[in-house]
Amino acid sequence: MADNEQTDDAESGAASGGRRKLIMIAAAVIVLLGGAAGGYVLLFARNGVPEKTAELPPPAKPLFVEMPDLLVNMSTQPGERTQYLKIKLVLEVKDQPLVAQIQPNIPRMVDIFQSYLREMRPADLNGSAGMFRLKEELTRRVNTTIAPHQVSAVLFKEILVQ
Repeated sequence: MADNEQTDDAESGAASGGRRKLIMIAAAVIVLLGGAAGGYVLLFARNGVPEKTAELPPPAKPLFVEMPDLLVNMSTQPGERTQYLKIKLVLEVKDQPLVAQIQPNIPRMVDIFQSYLREMRPADLNGSAGMFRLKEELTRRVNTTIAPHQVSAVLFKEILVQ
């Protein structure tokens, strides 16, 4: 009786091993056929169809609006030495009419920037994540000021924490 059980196990193992090989061979054939069909389409099927190349106008070069330099003392804990932040900013805009919209609002933006920057702590500017958050917040504040128009980005020319 024990011999019959061992024989059944050996037959089922051989049958499953053969079935597994058959599945692997079939999968390999399907992959090869798919690769051959893809290669044919890429190399030969597109030769008969002329490509249409649409001449797109070159993208408009961005314009930059200089902001006045800002120097603010940062928020610190009582007993800590006062730290200062000096920052030079440039606003990136898409077209000339937007520059005309921004120019009269620069004093308002300077006021908003100073109010925001005075509340920052030196630890808020640590690392690239801190700089990214600062850039995003300043961009949001500029866009709120000149709404419904928007600037593309606020760019840092210089940042100094002392």
